[in-house]
Amino acid sequence: MAETYKVGLLGHGTVGAAFERLLSERADTIAHVTGCRPEVSGVLTRSRGDFEQILADSDLIVELIGGIDPARDYVLRAMRAGKHVVSANKLLLASHGEELWSTAREHNVQLRFEGAVAGVVPVIRVLQETLAAAHVERIHGIVNGTTNFILSEMARGGTPYAEALKRAQELGYAEADPTDDVTGKDAAAKMAILARLAFSTPVTLDQVTYEGIEHITGEDMNYARDFGLALKLIGTAERVDGGISVRVHPAFLYPGHPLASVNGSFNAVTVESEAITEITLSGPGAGGPQTASAVLGDVISAMIPPASTPETTASLAVVADVKSAFYLAMEVDDEPGVLAQVAEVLGMQGASIKSVVQRGLGGQARLVMVIHPLLESRFYGAVQLLARMPFVRAEPRAIRVLDEEFND
Repeated sequence: MAETYKVGLLGHGTVGAAFERLLSERADTIAHVTGCRPEVSGVLTRSRGDFEQILADSDLIVELIGGIDPARDYVLRAMRAGKHVVSANKLLLASHGEELWSTAREHNVQLRFEGAVAGVVPVIRVLQETLAAAHVERIHGIVNGTTNFILSEMARGGTPYAEALKRAQELGYAEADPTDDVTGKDAAAKMAILARLAFSTPVTLDQVTYEGIEHITGEDMNYARDFGLALKLIGTAERVDGGISVRVHPAFLYPGHPLASVNGSFNAVTVESEAITEITLSGPGAGGPQTASAVLGDVISAMIPPASTPETTASLAVVADVKSAFYLAMEVDDEPGVLAQVAEVLGMQGASIKSVVQRGLGGQARLVMVIHPLLESRFYGAVQLLARMPFVRAEPRAIRVLDEEFND
């Protein structure tokens, strides 16, 4: 008979309930692999369970409460009691990761968190283990399944944003309150975690700049088709001028980019390094069973523990002003010389036009163009100047464009 391995479960929502079912279904297989048979020894929710009793009765704690409090307190107390912890709480790790990892090292326990980023995609394990010796230069990620589903629906059939969001909620990809997803905050927390692991430097959520998808329109999707582009919510973590930049925003991608064809609720992460060139990991990113599967994988890893997350080895400055290509859309008076004046204003800030489409609207016109990469501060300086030009009839709209394509 295999020895029993007791798992205390904090939280019993969509992921927690899916994890408990999956643990029961896979217990025999896990016992064969590890020599120990896992079972849930207690469940803590708002209405049932006692944390102290669950802690005393468990070999490992799974934290699926979410948020900062009381999750932070429970995780710290569990590790100080010598218990391994598995968590899918990206907000907690992005805000208090260094404190948590330091406590894990101090008490010689495991803090595993694969389920916190990209669902079932094993990007945490790849960064911590497979690519531990690689000098990672940049990560691009579609790390929020909710927003990727919404944008895919808008692109596929011209579905309005509100309708696509409602569909995501009906399918369980979006919460009743989707604010963290659609504003980019959820993706920003995940990118903070990936940046910390990739660059071995402290990164917190408040150091990540982020924008959401709430203002994306059907017209943006139409012009994406005109230019042969895909529109995604992209997280980026990269080395810049001796520091790092970590950011989340909508971006257009050319067809050759590895993330351009990632649709629906799928997540994908591209890791770039001189040693490996580029690898892309992709898989389901939203849903209880997918995250529960990643959590269970962490439980098995903790049952056969590898080394804990090491201390940081660098303290890199966060670079706020980086280069990017841009999509720029403007409603202007349809009169001679407008395009030339727009080009002149852009040129004053060092911006040059890569491609342009013009469509008439009676006495008005809509100019849509792609701008070659330049510092974001220079580009937005040009946009501010253009907004004050007498022929511009509405606030210009700008979305970043990822200008890289990868060849086989």
